[in-house]
Amino acid sequence: ALPAPVFETKEFRAPSTPIEEIVAGVFAEVLGVQRVGADDDFFALGGNSLVATQVAARLGTALDTQVPVRLLFEAATVSALAARIQEQAGSGGRAALVPQPRPTRTLPSGEVVDAAPLSLAQQRMWFLNRFDQQSAAYNIPLVIRLSGDLDVAALRAAVADVVGRHEVLRTVYPETESGPVQLVLPAAQAVPRLQIRSVTPDQVVAAVSELVSTGFDVTAEVPLRVALFELDGTAGEFVLTMVVHHITGDGSSAGPLTRDVMTAYAARAAGEAPAWATLPIQYADYSIWQRELLGDEADPESLAAQQAGYWQSALAGVPDQLDLPTDRPRPAVQSFAGSRVDIAIDAETHAGLQRVARQQGATLFMVVHSALAVLLSRLSGSDDITIGTPVAGRGERALDDLIGMFVNTLVFRTELDRGESFAELLSRQRETDIAAFAHADVPFERLVEVLNPARSTARHPLFQVGLIFQNLAASVLELPGLTVSGFDFDTEISQFDLNLILSDSYDTTGAPEGVTGFLTYATALFDHATVEGFAQRFARLLREIVAAPETAVGDLEILAPVERAQVLAQWNATEHGVPAGLLLDRFDAAAAAHPDRLAISFEGTSLSYGEFAGRVNQLARYLIAQGVGPETLVGLLVSRSVDLVVGMYAVVAAGGAYVPLDPAHPAERIGYILDTAAPLCVLTTTADTGAVPEDTGVPVLALDTLDISGYDTAPLTDADRLSPVRSSNTAYVIFTSGSTGRPKGVAVSHAAIGNQVAWMLDQYPLDASDVYLQKTATTFDVSLWGYFLPLAAGAHLVVATPDGHRDTEYLARVIAEYQVTVTDFVPSMLSVFAAHTPAESIRSLEHVFVIGEALPPETVTAMHSISDAAVHNLYGPTEAAVSITYWQATGTDQGSVPIGVP
Repeated sequence: ALPAPVFETKEFRAPSTPIEEIVAGVFAEVLGVQRVGADDDFFALGGNSLVATQVAARLGTALDTQVPVRLLFEAATVSALAARIQEQAGSGGRAALVPQPRPTRTLPSGEVVDAAPLSLAQQRMWFLNRFDQQSAAYNIPLVIRLSGDLDVAALRAAVADVVGRHEVLRTVYPETESGPVQLVLPAAQAVPRLQIRSVTPDQVVAAVSELVSTGFDVTAEVPLRVALFELDGTAGEFVLTMVVHHITGDGSSAGPLTRDVMTAYAARAAGEAPAWATLPIQYADYSIWQRELLGDEADPESLAAQQAGYWQSALAGVPDQLDLPTDRPRPAVQSFAGSRVDIAIDAETHAGLQRVARQQGATLFMVVHSALAVLLSRLSGSDDITIGTPVAGRGERALDDLIGMFVNTLVFRTELDRGESFAELLSRQRETDIAAFAHADVPFERLVEVLNPARSTARHPLFQVGLIFQNLAASVLELPGLTVSGFDFDTEISQFDLNLILSDSYDTTGAPEGVTGFLTYATALFDHATVEGFAQRFARLLREIVAAPETAVGDLEILAPVERAQVLAQWNATEHGVPAGLLLDRFDAAAAAHPDRLAISFEGTSLSYGEFAGRVNQLARYLIAQGVGPETLVGLLVSRSVDLVVGMYAVVAAGGAYVPLDPAHPAERIGYILDTAAPLCVLTTTADTGAVPEDTGVPVLALDTLDISGYDTAPLTDADRLSPVRSSNTAYVIFTSGSTGRPKGVAVSHAAIGNQVAWMLDQYPLDASDVYLQKTATTFDVSLWGYFLPLAAGAHLVVATPDGHRDTEYLARVIAEYQVTVTDFVPSMLSVFAAHTPAESIRSLEHVFVIGEALPPETVTAMHSISDAAVHNLYGPTEAAVSITYWQATGTDQGSVPIGVP
């Protein structure tokens, strides 16, 4: 039995120098802790990346020196930071934030008034408001539930007191010849009317939402509204709603606003005026000071020029837009309509994320930011990710109790290498984030002007995904005779495509309790289920990072087990029993079983299965006599006709492989293919023979002049051929354009095209009742569907005229005449066909296969407006025998119809 262990406790060491005392005091003030020792670590005490900027600013002011944010990350303890500050003492601090001389303007009435310039952040808010006054995207609500004996008169007086205390709450922003200005109104003129409305409990959310979603005209009205909703049937129950425009306040303004309302109400309820201390400055003082602090960008030594230069370098070449997998195409104008999905990260993962952060000398924010960048990269396929993050911008102590628009937005860029570990990425991202925090004085609005990205009303500039790590101090509102509680509701707004808003919590011992929050999303782009999937992947990714931070970021798992099984097993479960044999075996069986059934039609000429098979077999025996056998190539230069199909089938039946040539192609291309393929002969017709280049050295046979009447019409066997044909032998060779621009021959075997035919007939069964219109150029691999599918299934093949595929009226007439049920299109031609074809002429259509180009959903919609036919999107390279993926387009696909599944 061992004795009970005695654990060493950390010994408190008091700050021993004036600088240490100042550092400890700032730590205590900002972090809200009672006692800070010389060995205490800023981040261990609860500090984070966002608060670090505030600490750096306050230390700089207190010590009259420059304190870069980076110092806090390099020397996080009080003693170490004090020593580093001591080393660079004398560098000179920034100008003190004190009341500023106010510029004046003369109104048209002749009255001279103070008219301070807008802060740089306000300028963007002003512009956005002028662009769309009806938008509620930049309205900030503060909604609280009040239970008890409410003194409405005291509340009304308290609102007036707060408006009188804060100039910014009674400021309008009219436009002058030199731009917008801040015009502070007298309190008596600017106090908003306290709206008092009676609503039922089930109406209150809608009433609050209506107030919050009403826009402001900041040039003419004070950007503050206050309403009190009294709940019918529930005595002493109220909901107080205050709405300010972002030009007037920010998220951190909720603290001073609620504290001042509390103080003023308590005083007025007691019949007294609030006895609060005078504010050291007003917002207009800050806006003037900010411009002087930044200086003139034309001066290379100014803070504005230096920081703008950093951002120009850091964000050079960033993509204009992050293309995430949306459910709908991006509208031309961003609506800001949004919804949200809740997110909860458990305490165990929270603790693990902190552990990963400590190992890299980073913060929880940096870990979460890096993880979000990885997720966005994996979702979008881009390795250059930008994310926007707000910083409070309240570094100066004089701003603590002031309502105003101080928040700034930083753009964090992450350039990913999917082969590096997450730990390596975090180490790099730590440096990037620290540098960004150190250059946080230049407002985002000015940054956009300097970088001048491609502007669009459809998206936010420089980034479309935001990350907000909440570190706002909780505001406790205590009112005499009242119980005060929160009132949570969804504003149904998302300022970005996605905006991740998180908050971490800890128990009384400082142990992690978890991270909670929500992901807002633009409903114009995403469905709820899609964003739920994003949130689940993010949580899964965080667990993966905690479990193995050394894993390459490209290997971190973002799929759920059921999704992985779906992608790897279910979607790829393409095993299918393919009949052994040759390409024409099914046709031979159909011809033998139904010799009198209609097989092929062209321009008034029709052949039964027996007649067509007889001609094919006669020509095949003729070709064998000319030396055609397995792996022998035969050129096929025939315009679309019955002769073309007979020649194609005969070459394959003889055991050879046909090489399609288009008589309309340039002689140079045809000659190149003949030189490259070196066929045994070329089959053509007297009408097309002129397209065969001279001096090719290849025998030319005109099908319409050959006498094959003496050859047997019976089906061929290997005994009739020069040698046995196997499924591995080539059935045809098609020359594509080739990546070099010169035609490239692709040889396809009986097995390959036999597999395609077997799959299509299994997926889209055809029978004797079907009619397939074949109108695709023979040199395009899609033509194989029309030539071989219908006759393998005992269906009827209708062949279009050589130029018929370009004529929508002709196609509609043929479809109606033959009651065509199946055909194929390239998307561009389908669009034209759908736009110019009356519905009554194509009622027989049941299936339309589309391939060759991206299929726009509007084309599908147009086709469905005139026909009930199913539209199938297929894709595949020539080397894979026409198609390897498929998707039935329903008209609900957005952006583009998916490429489909295997």
